Amino acid sequence: MAKRPKVSHQLKADSRTPRTVVQTSNNDRPSWRFGMLQMVDPYGWHTIERDKLKDIHNKLVELESLDWNEILIARKYWNHTIRKDQICKDAQDRLEQISQDDIDELVSLRLQSRERVWGIRDQSTLRLLWWDPDHLVYPTEPSNT
Repeated sequence: MAKRPKVSHQLKADSRTPRTVVQTSNNDRPSWRFGMLQMVDPYGWHTIERDKLKDIHNKLVELESLDWNEILIARKYWNHTIRKDQICKDAQDRLEQISQDDIDELVSLRLQSRERVWGIRDQSTLRLLWWDPDHLVYPTEPSNT
């Protein structure tokens, strides 16, 4: 009895049928989207001074050399996800106003001290939303009180 040839289920390179492979992994490096950047109160970027904007830029550039595991797991003390229902009411209301209230969580990136950059992670991309210099989106008690 003759052996049947193996049938490959992969598309051949010369095939005209488009093939899309979507892979999401925490091993990916981050990229940034600025289309949703808020330029209104509260938490708007419109109040940032030039030197602070330069600091934020430098921090985002630094994070681009890491993958999401390093950002959110190895450095979870500074950067982490926060469930939408844990952020303050003003921030939840703002998400509703910009039609983003269907998300489950946001990402908080620590710049320094209480300063945070907030965004919505979409695979390896973070859609930047808010500048939170006073840690108001997710208020916490200082650890030394």
